Amino acid sequence: MPGNTFGQLFKITTAGESHGGAIGVIVDGCPPGLALEASDIQVELDRRRPGQSSITTPRAEKDTIHILSGVSDGFTIGTPILLVVYNDDARSEDYNNLKDLFRPSHADFTYEAKYGRREWRGSGRASARETLARVAAGAIAQKYLRETVGIEFVSYVERVGDIAVNVKYDTVTRSEIEKNNIRCPDDKIAKKMISLIEKIKAEHDSIGGIIRGVIKNVPVGLGEPVFDKLPADLGKAMLSINAVKGFDFGSGFDGVGLRGSEHNDSLYADTTGRIRTRTNYAGGTVGGISNGENMYFRVAFKPVATIGLEQKTVDRRGKNVKLSAAGRHDPCVLPRAVPIVDAMGALVIMDHYLRQKGQNK
Repeated sequence: MPGNTFGQLFKITTAGESHGGAIGVIVDGCPPGLALEASDIQVELDRRRPGQSSITTPRAEKDTIHILSGVSDGFTIGTPILLVVYNDDARSEDYNNLKDLFRPSHADFTYEAKYGRREWRGSGRASARETLARVAAGAIAQKYLRETVGIEFVSYVERVGDIAVNVKYDTVTRSEIEKNNIRCPDDKIAKKMISLIEKIKAEHDSIGGIIRGVIKNVPVGLGEPVFDKLPADLGKAMLSINAVKGFDFGSGFDGVGLRGSEHNDSLYADTTGRIRTRTNYAGGTVGGISNGENMYFRVAFKPVATIGLEQKTVDRRGKNVKLSAAGRHDPCVLPRAVPIVDAMGALVIMDHYLRQKGQNK
């Protein structure tokens, strides 16, 4: 089956190309009775949409969401939910000179090798515009989990280039993240990050960084043994996002420098009798199943592939050519990727929540 569908019980299928008529998603498996309006979804799309600031692409898309099915009288009715956003500012002519070229570090060559043809205008399905559909679906999952279980998704930009913030992940709030254009919870570090991105942009280049994913108030018992462990599904979700090149969970690669006596999370019972851990190197799961502690992970994003500097490449005939890319692109994808990380985290947790709920009926 083509890889356009994600999830088991809470399942999404995305459709549409960057420069096509629309981007859409079918959300199947949402329980009935959830109060849902377009504004509940729009707030997350506005965090992802282009043209937010000087450090994002100037493509002028309002990304207005349309709910076409699955909702009646303001509530979900248990049937598939169809969400659509129409493309208004594609400017496909910006890509005319790229029709017969394979851009460096883009999916042009691999898509054509796989399918024998490709959508050369805006990269088609390989474009990060496809993630709009994920964010729309993830907004529904976030609302359900927030209202039903109290789960929060508070991812933030931890690093841009060599500039990093050092904060306690479990104290960060959504309001702190949204105070600046880069979505970093430390305003002083945020200003340095923004200055770096503006400098890189002026040089017609791009830069990458790291987003810290944080999921709070996850109940005990989510996740399946062996192949569907919670970190494994989160890893797949995050690595499916455009430009992601790395994922680590809990202490991640930093944990290799510790001994078992340091890394083990010792247990205790709190005043309510709830079993807790004194540390959280495990990142909120043990054996791939949630233990009730906050979950945290890191997602590494490479520099955006489209840059204005001259690069060497080849055309479809195998001829060596030079390319200076035009068009409107992000010098750094991280500010707009934060809601994508939140959305993909919500889709994974929502699916596992429904699976656990079904198992324990």
